[in-house]
Amino acid sequence: MAGAPEDRLRRIELTAGTAGQRADAGLAGLLGISRSAAAVLLGEGNVSLDGRTIAKSERLPPAGLLQVAVPDRPAPLQIVVEEVEDLNILGDDEDFVVIDKPVGVAGHPSPGWVGPTVVGALAARGYRISTSGAAERAGIVHRLDVGTSGVMVVAKTEHGYTLLKRAFKERTVEKVYHALVQGLPDPLEGTIEAPIGRHLGYDWRFAVVEDGRHSVAHYEVLEAFGKTSLVEVHLETGRTHQIRVHFSALHHPCAGDLTYG
Repeated sequence: MAGAPEDRLRRIELTAGTAGQRADAGLAGLLGISRSAAAVLLGEGNVSLDGRTIAKSERLPPAGLLQVAVPDRPAPLQIVVEEVEDLNILGDDEDFVVIDKPVGVAGHPSPGWVGPTVVGALAARGYRISTSGAAERAGIVHRLDVGTSGVMVVAKTEHGYTLLKRAFKERTVEKVYHALVQGLPDPLEGTIEAPIGRHLGYDWRFAVVEDGRHSVAHYEVLEAFGKTSLVEVHLETGRTHQIRVHFSALHHPCAGDLTYG
């Protein structure tokens, strides 16, 4: 187990109440944290049971000593100023900055995310964002998944923030994506209209569910490669993980997607 100062080590005696639960679910309940945060602790090797490091999918026994080394991390919503070399500036004026976000970078700080962010990278390059939005979001009005690269427009001023928020709310922004999906979608061109909500079994995943939020995407296969196809997707709505969830529901998940593939 990863080391930690003595006052950062939590010791918990297991009881029958958590017996049979997955380690991530049981730890979340015992510490009063989210399941995804518990999974991070387990994945980093910070949790042991009777001296043995355990994985998030293991089942907890009715008795035993659970030890949790809690790392000293920055506040979850604190902006960490960090240069991202692959983040390119495509355009810059008084009210907006347009960037090309690489894979592995989040839009802004959020609980459970410890990697680089767009707002942290812009701060490292001397940008000073001034808007009425949440401080940790610093001008972010739309997002791309951590695993998605592409263009983002960030507001630098209150005027720019207001204009961008209105444009995305009224859906006057055209959002076009390219994705590599498994197999060959049939038909080659179509519309996916399926509501998206939280997955019933995994709180960090989304799924097509009956009472989910209205979600629409239009797609066209640009090129077929046998086991995969390159598709162009136009989104009417911008739900979290929408393209990944919709194509997974069609049994053509995005290639290399470990969450929905």
